[in-house]
Amino acid sequence: MIVMFGIFLLTLLVITAIAIVRTSNLFVAVMLMGIASLLIAANFFILDAADVALTEAAVGAGISTVLFLSALALTSAQERSKSSRRLLSFTVVAVAALVLIYATFDKPRLGDPQAPAHTHVAPWYLENTPTYIDIPNVVTAVLGSFRGYDTLGEVFVVFTAGIGVLFLLGSGTAPGSLPRETRNEGLRHYLIPRVVGRLLIPFILLFGLYVQFHGEYGPGGGFQAGAIVTAAIILYALIEGERRALAALPQRWLLGLMAAGPLIYGAVGIAGIVLGGNFLDYSPLASDPVSGQHLGILLIEIGVGITVTGVLLSIFHAFAARGR
Repeated sequence: MIVMFGIFLLTLLVITAIAIVRTSNLFVAVMLMGIASLLIAANFFILDAADVALTEAAVGAGISTVLFLSALALTSAQERSKSSRRLLSFTVVAVAALVLIYATFDKPRLGDPQAPAHTHVAPWYLENTPTYIDIPNVVTAVLGSFRGYDTLGEVFVVFTAGIGVLFLLGSGTAPGSLPRETRNEGLRHYLIPRVVGRLLIPFILLFGLYVQFHGEYGPGGGFQAGAIVTAAIILYALIEGERRALAALPQRWLLGLMAAGPLIYGAVGIAGIVLGGNFLDYSPLASDPVSGQHLGILLIEIGVGITVTGVLLSIFHAFAARGR
């Protein structure tokens, strides 16, 4: 049954991808890309990759769609006339597709216990996580502790990407300094979106906090939680207007959030050294090494969450300011 449902989702994904390529209306293309992201997220859930599915749904279907629409406001609604090199484009796509299909022939069967991923380090993680860290979610243990250096690098990648996008787009003009007729007032005058949005925003924020602080026991963590909280605040900006969103969470706070995450992460690592351990070794943070691991993972996940929130919201406001 699950296999049939997966084939059904993949079929819909292929149909959606073809529709994206074929349509000349850019607004329709953006909406279809959001649908494609939801289908990909559903496939991730089927493959038991719930952490990735949450991120794909929040970023791919939610935040990316809003950013694409913001960029679409700066261009035309219709695609330009098609290139005369259609044969060359088709050839490149066909060759790439054949290479990818050929590469899948050597992939291990789904769930194969003899797959390289299951015979290399995965058994060690599964065997030693209860002893060293003692949390049910082995994925969080691997990303937050065993491979803490990798996650620290990812946080700095997100931070650097945010800085780069802000340099490219510029900081824009603060909405409060604009004449009232030029401010983005959102959908405040539309009753149904405003009422439904106000009902959803608290639940989205609550779910974001749940994902943030429940990552040790189920799918979640700082990356997913930051994306979900950002989606809630962007929804508030779309409903109440960008001016009110920035009044609730000013731009200078967002820049502080961007920088605070790497600082928190680095400070936790340095604290381990000061207390007699290694960098990003959380065991010395408490008298009980396992409790120290719990505390360290909690702190670095908070740092990841606030950095993701700060970067995504800063990019959103930078896009919104470009229209002025």
